[in-house]
Amino acid sequence: MPVADSLILEIADLPVDVLTGIYSEETGQPQPLRISIAARLRAPARFLPDTPLGASKNYMDLKFAATGALPTGLHFTLIEAVADHICETLFLRDTRVEAVTVKIVKLAISEHGEAIGITLTRERD
Repeated sequence: MPVADSLILEIADLPVDVLTGIYSEETGQPQPLRISIAARLRAPARFLPDTPLGASKNYMDLKFAATGALPTGLHFTLIEAVADHICETLFLRDTRVEAVTVKIVKLAISEHGEAIGITLTRERD
């Protein structure tokens, strides 16, 4: 019986400064965030020793979605909107992406090293 595989590419704990926040002390200056992304892709039937790179995805696309693809100078009121933008960027750049999970931790509000933030998971329609 054939199996349907999926491949999950991940980047974890990427530090990114983003214009975000609703409080006066947060607005006007970038806030330090820690972003993790997991993107689920359709996988080929097998990954053989000579499988070409095109059968997978460039890991740097995930990093780009959380850094270079975020519009410079745009203030995101909610970190949920940052996660939304990352998801949509990955969906637009590769039709093989089936689902994306973005975890964002707001580093500036941690008082004792706790991770405070959100996780957004979106599946392609």
